[in-house]
Amino acid sequence: MSMLSSVAERLYWMSRYLERTQDTARLIQAYNHLIMDIPKGAEPPWDIMIDILDAQPLFRARFKAGSEQNVLKFLIADDKASCGIPFAVKAARENVRTTRDVLPEEAWELVNELHLFVEAHAGNASGRRNRHDFLSEVISRCQMINGLLGASLPRDHAYGFIKLGRLVECADMTTRIMDVGAGDIMERAGRFGAIDPLLWGALLQALSAAAAYRREVGPIIEKDAALNFIFLSSTFPRSIKYFVRETRKELMRLNNHDLAIRAVERLRRTTEMTPTEAVVEAARRRFRAIFLTTSTTALGLTPMLFESSTQAAFLKPMAVSIATGIVFASLIILFLVPCLIVMLSRFEETREEEDLSAIAINSG
Repeated sequence: MSMLSSVAERLYWMSRYLERTQDTARLIQAYNHLIMDIPKGAEPPWDIMIDILDAQPLFRARFKAGSEQNVLKFLIADDKASCGIPFAVKAARENVRTTRDVLPEEAWELVNELHLFVEAHAGNASGRRNRHDFLSEVISRCQMINGLLGASLPRDHAYGFIKLGRLVECADMTTRIMDVGAGDIMERAGRFGAIDPLLWGALLQALSAAAAYRREVGPIIEKDAALNFIFLSSTFPRSIKYFVRETRKELMRLNNHDLAIRAVERLRRTTEMTPTEAVVEAARRRFRAIFLTTSTTALGLTPMLFESSTQAAFLKPMAVSIATGIVFASLIILFLVPCLIVMLSRFEETREEEDLSAIAINSG
């Protein structure tokens, strides 16, 4: 199915703005839950959410202090702030309005209802009385829209661009939260050791990852395990590794995808082991088994070399051949083959870099 580039672009940004609305609401909600559990004076500053969304210049142009009221008014009630909920909902609605013919009929109704709800209640939602109900309702409505799109759209180019938009926005928010949020937690390491699990738990809540983490890793939230889960989980849909894999799948369905695919491949290599690391890890795991098999076989044949009987004269050459062959084969497996793998992978990376540069020059 062919599609106008303008329609594809609007579907892509509709999906991104809907995901941004949901992610921002979840981020605010997770922080609010955190400050209820954490001792007073140990909580991160309110404007850490502004840092996560990279909106400090815009925020400082409107507010002088990064207080609770100012930050939440900026993110919940200000329809001019591009990182805020009202702006994202309004932008999503506009993109849905202009692409209604390729979307389910109910999509426009649900997005318009979300817009009207935010418009009517955002002004009163920055206070603590109505904040939780407002954020929960926004998240619920966004999930309803995403569920409708996922359940009723054909798997054509329209769905592909919607999925790409959601994936890119998820990855963007995940990396922002990990960059600023995880960085802040690690800077605090040692000062409030008893509350570190609460901080990492809040970070997982902001990414809607707490339940998935407990199921896949365990009930105890630790720094290294949380970081590995967010970056390297192959099953969690908000992890960086999952984003790279699914983005590559969607891009492969599009025409003229060479430049995008190569960029994704470069990103994929940063989320996985390098060939050298993979070779070292494989050798470490298999060395003991290979060494024991080789040594026991070679040593088991050694007594035959000292046998002086007539029959042994015929068996000695076979024993020498077997022992020498298995030792030589083990050396090839442990050293020569890994070296060849590393050399070939480096050659392929160099060739991909050259092709990517050539494509960038031609497209420019």
